[in-house]
Amino acid sequence: MDRRKLFKSGSILLAASALGKANNVMATPANNKSKLVLTVVHITDVHLPADDAVKARFKQCLEAVKKVKPDVILNGGDSIMDASYNDVVRDKVTAQWAAWDDCVSVLKGTNIYSCLGNHDMWWAAPDKNDPMYGKDYVVNRLKIPNRYYSFSRNGWHFIILDGNNKNTSLDDEQYKWLEDELNNLKSGTPVLLMSHFPVFGATPVLVGGNHSDNKKLKDLFYKHKDKVRIMLAGHNHLYDKVLYNGVWYCCNGAMSGYWWGKGDKESTGPGYYLETPPGFAVLKLYENGTVENEYVAHSY
Repeated sequence: MDRRKLFKSGSILLAASALGKANNVMATPANNKSKLVLTVVHITDVHLPADDAVKARFKQCLEAVKKVKPDVILNGGDSIMDASYNDVVRDKVTAQWAAWDDCVSVLKGTNIYSCLGNHDMWWAAPDKNDPMYGKDYVVNRLKIPNRYYSFSRNGWHFIILDGNNKNTSLDDEQYKWLEDELNNLKSGTPVLLMSHFPVFGATPVLVGGNHSDNKKLKDLFYKHKDKVRIMLAGHNHLYDKVLYNGVWYCCNGAMSGYWWGKGDKESTGPGYYLETPPGFAVLKLYENGTVENEYVAHSY
């Protein structure tokens, strides 16, 4: 699919109908008595163009996110519509990132932690020494410390990964860092991981897009099964959840749905990609390491 064809001159089609909440996934029964320690919102695949109509819609989405009162917002990548095609010029890249900066200013005062999506990097820069070329520029635009990194909050440890490497995988340097991160954590520390790309799930069976090193990651997570609780992803614009070896793998749809467009013949509703409406996920993280992941469709 050529996503650029979805965006012709003029306003982009309004999409999506209000659907409310969809599909709650819990690692423990609903009568969990553990203390709630964090509320997290996971947005992914915003695919924001430099278009005033879409910017207004995304700002409405962010106002809905603010009403959740999240302690942390996780942004799963593909923040801008696209910088990765060979014919994308500098002005288009800067305009898209300017649109992103304008919109996320709505979230001033909220902690936003992002990862890199495959459409975020400008590989068509004149040369590799251009300051806008590749990943470092995106790291700076997203105001994150590195292309992969970690942080802790209220007893939970968060690990943000970069799967934008050969065959959609972690490079050797990053994998060694991940091993060390997990090894150095105190036993029983609950861990949430995020990559732009799914590791496991139903959606890769349908549309592909998953980590090619999923077996290697599965083995590592099993080694640390007392710690690893959930792995978040986007990329496929579809919502699914898989529980494997005690780890939840949640692919949490897309804020943009069908790239902010109306949809196609396979869309089961306005703005849907296949059967998934545009939306975001709300997570509840508990002191004892249990987790809830709820996908919320939006109407913007």
